[in-house]
Amino acid sequence: MRTAVGNKVVLIGAGDVGVAYAYALVNQGTVDHLAIIDIDEKKLRGNVMDLNHGVVWSSSRTRVTEGTYEDCREAAIVVICAGAAQKPGETRLQLVDKNMRIMKSIVDEVMGHGFDGIFLVATNPVDILTYAVWRYSGLDHHQVIGSGTVLDSARYRFMLGELFHTSPTSIHAYIVGEHGDTELPVVSTATIAGVPLSASAEKEEGFSERIEKIFEETRDAAYEIIDAKGSTSYGIGMGLARITKAIIQNQDVALPVSAYLDGEYGQKDLYIGTPAIINRAGIARTVELKLNEHEAERFAHSADTLRAIKEEFFPAD
Repeated sequence: MRTAVGNKVVLIGAGDVGVAYAYALVNQGTVDHLAIIDIDEKKLRGNVMDLNHGVVWSSSRTRVTEGTYEDCREAAIVVICAGAAQKPGETRLQLVDKNMRIMKSIVDEVMGHGFDGIFLVATNPVDILTYAVWRYSGLDHHQVIGSGTVLDSARYRFMLGELFHTSPTSIHAYIVGEHGDTELPVVSTATIAGVPLSASAEKEEGFSERIEKIFEETRDAAYEIIDAKGSTSYGIGMGLARITKAIIQNQDVALPVSAYLDGEYGQKDLYIGTPAIINRAGIARTVELKLNEHEAERFAHSADTLRAIKEEFFPAD
């Protein structure tokens, strides 16, 4: 397993998600150098200028440049946000065919320029495409991370915070599984300010139904946002910035990402949303939550859904 060196990040894809990520990264002053690659060179030039003009107000000086694939040679992280966008009414899994071809061409370019850092993938369907990046790159699976359910979990914690009138930072609850329609909440291990969420469910009539409703709103939030403004960007941009910070600062923090399973949850050879410990080496280890019987069944269904799609492109040996 390689330990990344330096604080240079290459962002590939400066659409809504990529620019939101770049803006969060510059605001937080996490990296020394952010190089951005995009096929729309004119728009890219404008975004780079605009971001640089805000550096003076950031906590530290981030150098933002128009990048080329040569920048990947010395990058600690390559973040992929490029790909076809999700359209209103379209599921993330329906994007797979279009974005698989895009991913292959990107990874070939990156690896052809001597990259040996950490891939962070945000393009949907993120679990399938993270697996593809791992296979196409030939890197150790610890070096390939998907954004997974980092945004779903943030949405869930926010909505629970609204219900309990508690800061989301005091709420520990995960969404796991596919970043998509088969994802699930892990209610059995969730806590609100240290109090188990399941304890409230046992005491209050109709409480479990309220929590399930919050989960459904979490799961379907992307469709509502896309219908309203065309894309989701700010939440995932900040989520990607959080993962980047965990890598650059070697934090050993647990974040719900798309990680490779090698026996965890009874699953193998699959990328899926689960907490994982993130540091300078990428995914230090995958955290297997203790699921109850109902949650385990839902997780297995989510894994089966992803595996069926994955094996269309990467048949099982």
